[in-house]
Amino acid sequence: MSSPIDQRFIQNADAIREANAWADMEWLCRPDLVAADKLLLVRVTMPPHHCHPFHTHPHREEVIYVISGQAEQWVDQDHRNLTVGDTAHIPAGTVHATYNPHDTPLVFLAILSPANLPADEAAVTDPQDVSTTAPWSTLRSNLPACLTRV
Repeated sequence: MSSPIDQRFIQNADAIREANAWADMEWLCRPDLVAADKLLLVRVTMPPHHCHPFHTHPHREEVIYVISGQAEQWVDQDHRNLTVGDTAHIPAGTVHATYNPHDTPLVFLAILSPANLPADEAAVTDPQDVSTTAPWSTLRSNLPACLTRV
């Protein structure tokens, strides 16, 4: 693979793959892949009945775009069921969550900006989990529980 400065195309085989507690991630745009300082792009495959519980990105805004499946998407204390082609915009610092209470995988793109943060902002944990604090810990009390891998 070329150096990130020279790289303009990321083919599927070149994606950086990571698994975490809520999903399998395939990074398609980030500064160690391409010369990007404003955009991060990750394709996320969330197994059935899993979730990325309530969290925030203190200094990054995000757009979620559903490729397949359905998402129970929360932005602050409001939620919608997103299907193929639907999007959600999450302003920086806004609490949000993505749940897949369905029997099929959910695949979506998450686009975050900026990719590079000033040193003081980069020192802040991102994402910050708030799922065990009020009101986030009770918002879904009448909905199916979600699974994580830990």
